[in-house]
Amino acid sequence: MTGVPRIRRSPPCEGARLGQSAEVSHKPLTTSDRRTRVTVLVALAANVVIAVAKTVGGLVAGSPALLSEAAHSVADSMNEVFLLAALRRSRRPADSRHPFGYGKERFFWSLLAAVGIFVMGGCFSFFQAFEALRRGAAESYDGYVAGLVVLGVALVSEGISLLRALHQVRIQGGASGACDPALRTVVAEDGTAVLGVTLAIAGMALHMATGQVVWEALASCAIGTLLVYVAYRLGRDARDQLIGRAADPEQSRRIRALLQAQPEIDSVESLLTMKLGLDSTLVAARIDLTPGLDSEEVELVAERIKRTVSYAIPEADQVFLDITDALTAKRTARRQPRGS
Repeated sequence: MTGVPRIRRSPPCEGARLGQSAEVSHKPLTTSDRRTRVTVLVALAANVVIAVAKTVGGLVAGSPALLSEAAHSVADSMNEVFLLAALRRSRRPADSRHPFGYGKERFFWSLLAAVGIFVMGGCFSFFQAFEALRRGAAESYDGYVAGLVVLGVALVSEGISLLRALHQVRIQGGASGACDPALRTVVAEDGTAVLGVTLAIAGMALHMATGQVVWEALASCAIGTLLVYVAYRLGRDARDQLIGRAADPEQSRRIRALLQAQPEIDSVESLLTMKLGLDSTLVAARIDLTPGLDSEEVELVAERIKRTVSYAIPEADQVFLDITDALTAKRTARRQPRGS
């Protein structure tokens, strides 16, 4: 927009960049983060114990369904380690190389967790199904009873972990609590674990009852399909966040309404938002101010608008305004030839 006079913006040291505070302090763990960490630790402890039990039981019994579930638990254990790393690293303070902080670390580690579920869980389950069909039915079911007991204990443990994660989602406000990728991953893992254990129990029981190994192969295939689907959903969401997803529509409407409610703002020409983390949102707005304000007044107004938005919506901690004088801009626009 060449030729459009702009009201002078204050230099960075005076705060007209509006989004960055004078100093950036380390963000301590919030109550929500502490609860999420406890939830992840509970899931990790349960999965490590269950993975060992399933592996031993699966090797003793030679059950493909039980070995598929063992791989599932190993994948979940690795993923919980990723999520703990995400919780810690995402709280690092902003620095010169990462001026907007490290909030997106959560999305990166959640993407790695999704890849782990796909490779270690889903692909191994399909491999076990293929091996079961290739080898044929086992002549002995020694160890299958012990394997079923292991799966029964795993079902109870995974169910407790799932209830813990769902409880946290509820106390964080229902669906909004599930926005935390770490918490969402734990819920997805525990939910699929409960369903996967149920499928493994059914496959082993039908194998023992009919003597047909195809039931266990089908159970392994079902477990693999379930894990691949969950990995796809989690990976797609993490990818969208890493690319740069806008704030939810309701939050964007609130920000626009706050800006439009300011008496010094004539109009909000455009508003762009992007999630920088769970509790950090970048806001970039092009606004026209009412005519008659001098440069010093613009600086004071801009700083007040920034504080107003950040106070009303704490997640909007990076606010940038592109300011023009409404009357001057409109006059200049009228002088420009049409179609230019």
